[in-house]
Amino acid sequence: MTEKIGIVGAGIVGLAVARELAEVRGAEVTVLEKESQVGAHQTGHNSGVVHAGIYYPPGSLKARLCREGVALLKAYCAAHELPYQEVGKLVVASTRAERPLLSALAERARANGVPGIAELDALALREIEPHAVGVGAIHSPHTAIADFPAVARRLALDVAELGGSVRLSHPVRAIRERAAGVEVVAGRRKFTFDRLVVCGGLGTDAVAKMAGHRGDVRIVPFRGEFYALQGAAKDLVRGLIYPVPDPRYPFLGVHLTRQTSGEVLVGPNAVPALAYEGYQWRNIRNFRQILGWPGTLRLARAHWRTGLKEIHGSLVKNAFVKGARRYVPELTAADLEKAPGGVRAQAVARDGRMVDDFVVDVHGNIVLVRNAPSPAATSSLAIARHIAGIVPALVR
Repeated sequence: MTEKIGIVGAGIVGLAVARELAEVRGAEVTVLEKESQVGAHQTGHNSGVVHAGIYYPPGSLKARLCREGVALLKAYCAAHELPYQEVGKLVVASTRAERPLLSALAERARANGVPGIAELDALALREIEPHAVGVGAIHSPHTAIADFPAVARRLALDVAELGGSVRLSHPVRAIRERAAGVEVVAGRRKFTFDRLVVCGGLGTDAVAKMAGHRGDVRIVPFRGEFYALQGAAKDLVRGLIYPVPDPRYPFLGVHLTRQTSGEVLVGPNAVPALAYEGYQWRNIRNFRQILGWPGTLRLARAHWRTGLKEIHGSLVKNAFVKGARRYVPELTAADLEKAPGGVRAQAVARDGRMVDDFVVDVHGNIVLVRNAPSPAATSSLAIARHIAGIVPALVR
């Protein structure tokens, strides 16, 4: 008898998991998505970078699945004629104090097997990005860009071709675990599955609560805001220009990112949000849940200065421009126009610690993806293989 597996969430990770389970396990998969389209949230609101694996601690799930994911994603895009361009990335040190961090980052990248990593001086970095400045840089020539919403749409087609279904406008309303499986009420229908995999992203906490497995971490949303370069300013950036990241945070700092469309984004920052889908300041829909988690206040107490700096950059355009000009001095405020932003689902522990690695929990017939921030899109096909390997096998 064919096993029936439900997947909550039609972002790139959920769709990749559905495809993998249908293709490798031969499962009958059903993806339940509350929105009217696939990839409506994190998948469709990111910078489109295919991360090479520079930043992640060697041996972590992020490091391993990112490197595996890059190879799988590149092959997938080639097979389906989807955009994938190796434009290269510079991680730029703007001060001498950042040089040790830059060297440590290069060592980490090599330990993770990132190909072609080179350490450049101030002159050499300008051969790669003529309008960039800094005291040194790491060059990752194979870092790429892709169209993740297009990948998600193709994955949804794969699911259908493998006999599965993607049910849009089907918000999950109730979950009840039985000895023989899981009952899920979604939209106006009730589904019965042998197994359920939750890839809920920003909605993870709500779905986990329905399933009776709230866990020891909660999602704290961070809004990432972008500007887009206008006119001739687009020609000031060839590929990707990143700052040296602050090792205290999982965020990479404001960077300049060429898109497969030819547009160039500046951002994102990382502004605390008070709604899980808090794309605008005025949305405070979930402030009680977010502030009610002890980890949120402990995080705020430990990092309030950084938080205020990010908020200032959000409210004052010139502060944002100043951050970009640190790496491309020719930019002016007139070159930057507001662009759509996104919201990152960041898991935070009770003690206020931001969870850095991917986290997947198994509770009987239910598998919960607790934390899958960047580089989840890059790693999506590898994450799917990983999850498929830990979804409990069906015993008849």
